[in-house]
Amino acid sequence: MTGIESRIEGLRNLLEQYEYEYYVLNSPTVSDLEFDTLMKELEELEVEHPEYITRNSPTQRVGSELIWQEGTQIKTKRHKYPMLSLQNTYSWEEVTEFYNRISRSLSRNSIELTVELKYDGTSISIIYEEGELAYALTRGDGIEGEDVTEAIRAIRSIPLRLRGDDLPKYIEVRGEILMPWREFERINAERLEEGMPLFANPRNAAAGTIKTKENAAAVVAHRRLTAFFYYLYSEDVDWLKNSQHERIEQIRQLGLAASKEYQLCSSLDEVKNFIDQWDNGRHNLDVPTDGIVIKVDDYSLHDELGTTAKSPRWAFAYKFLAESAATKLKSVLYQVARTGVVTPVAILDPVHLSGTVVQRASLHNADVIANLDLHLGDIVMVEKGGEIIPKITKVLYDKRDKNLGEKVVMPSECPDCGTRLEKSDELAATYCPNEWGCPAQIEGKIEHFCSRSAMDINIGPKTIHLLTSLLDVKDTADLFELTEDKLLSLPGFKDRKAKNLVGSIAKSKFVPFDRVLYALGIKLVGSTLAKQLAEKHRSIDHLMSINSHELQEQDAIGPMIAGSIQNYFDEEKNIRLINRLRAFGLQFELQNSRSPETPVAQLLKGENIVVSGIFSSISRDELKDLIAQHGGKVTGSISGKTSFVIAGENMGPSKLVKAQGLGVKILTEEEFFDTYKNIRDI
Repeated sequence: MTGIESRIEGLRNLLEQYEYEYYVLNSPTVSDLEFDTLMKELEELEVEHPEYITRNSPTQRVGSELIWQEGTQIKTKRHKYPMLSLQNTYSWEEVTEFYNRISRSLSRNSIELTVELKYDGTSISIIYEEGELAYALTRGDGIEGEDVTEAIRAIRSIPLRLRGDDLPKYIEVRGEILMPWREFERINAERLEEGMPLFANPRNAAAGTIKTKENAAAVVAHRRLTAFFYYLYSEDVDWLKNSQHERIEQIRQLGLAASKEYQLCSSLDEVKNFIDQWDNGRHNLDVPTDGIVIKVDDYSLHDELGTTAKSPRWAFAYKFLAESAATKLKSVLYQVARTGVVTPVAILDPVHLSGTVVQRASLHNADVIANLDLHLGDIVMVEKGGEIIPKITKVLYDKRDKNLGEKVVMPSECPDCGTRLEKSDELAATYCPNEWGCPAQIEGKIEHFCSRSAMDINIGPKTIHLLTSLLDVKDTADLFELTEDKLLSLPGFKDRKAKNLVGSIAKSKFVPFDRVLYALGIKLVGSTLAKQLAEKHRSIDHLMSINSHELQEQDAIGPMIAGSIQNYFDEEKNIRLINRLRAFGLQFELQNSRSPETPVAQLLKGENIVVSGIFSSISRDELKDLIAQHGGKVTGSISGKTSFVIAGENMGPSKLVKAQGLGVKILTEEEFFDTYKNIRDI
């Protein structure tokens, strides 16, 4: 190693140590000036010797002209281990039921539990390979997450290299990305000064920040996000500690921030004391929290308890009751969504609640208004459901003014187009039936079509309003007829802005079929379902040929969703719109290779299969994909419904015992491929 290379490596190690002390230990040992001087020296050396730049140098977080580039396209990746959500409750009785349930399942009178603070941020999974940060994924749908690696690299409390020697090749940590309260207030003050809309709460601000597309690292660095971690995975089971409280300490030893506010409890009384302590204590924390997470401490018991489709059975979340406050109802406005549903919104005297100023609250529908017997000028109690969405919970009738204000009722006509409103008893909603002529619905559909998870066209509500009101844009297909000359006639449009919008619209023609399907805005079809439909049916033409009964044969589709899809394709105007969009070159069939989740054969149709252990001729993920391709269903836990287990080396001992106890057939890797000889011939 040359002298220059040695100095560069020494500076990197020193700066990493100082970052760890400052951002993780909260105990800096050098001044900002000394840190900045060392960073400047490292930057200058790397400029002079670019051959020594590495991806995980401290200079590569943000701001360097030599930032490592791999392209800026947003990507998704499949989680190695599904990111499940937790069952949660506001009731202590349900916590007791959870404890009794796991006690019965494990046939134990006493179980050690780790109780931790539940941080109110956005979930993240970070993968380290050979000790270095490789990539980071959001939760997404639990199976696939959005790749936000570059944004995460800019968070100073997240190390680019883990601490310690002889680390496993693969380490995955999971936790929450958080915006501290002080940063939330600072950023909202800046936005207020700039005339920008304020963030509603720290959770939304953190989620929006790490998903920023342009200059993501710079935005993240400016907003000073932090992170706390609470799960640790590795394929090296001997390296992992076997209890949750030990893994928290193991996370900390790797140089990552993990909460010190946790406790090992051996009784429900101890859990209750912890909850009571932090129900009030949370208000003194620097970051937002919304509850307590309770986990079975011993990891060897997790396999035995298993998981449901969405949640582990060995963990449970108790959420703190939302804060509430009294304030005055000033007025009610009525918003029309792209689906035509009219939602009443209460306008309130500003009131501080859960760290934010609340001025609006949803009244949901006509039934809620009627039940509240609401009048303008009433003093109402407002709270945040889950401390996020403000809602009115009751009217303080004893504080009602003698001069009773006007009674709040749903309007009989659409506030946007004047069409007589109709009531949907099935959905408990009032809606405007003027789907193709109501300006609010037209603009809402275009906004949804252009959204990031749909066509990703760079346009906002104000510009959409200009297009519909001044350029007679009536539907999403009209966007593809816009030219720079037309856009230059709009107020505020210059050459560059017009060119960028036309370019963004043209670029959207390459968006894959599943996102185009989602962009159509079919009622009850979200992005996850749109992806499943696209993978199963491969093209819009095939999907349009399927009737309601056939649609219901697909998982997650019931009569209501199937009916909504069929109604959409039965409408002639929708078919004309699809044909116009197709003519403009949008993707209405899958162009990529077959999804591994799409069955192409039926060798394993109807079989529920558990895969456990390490395999020699195929990886575990490849084996699971192979099963899915042949119509089988891979499940995480063994039950009476399990068809058989495919057992590799080091099969989980608890799974082995359970399979033997239930009489479930166990096949070795060789026996499985001998039984299904042609399974690899796809």
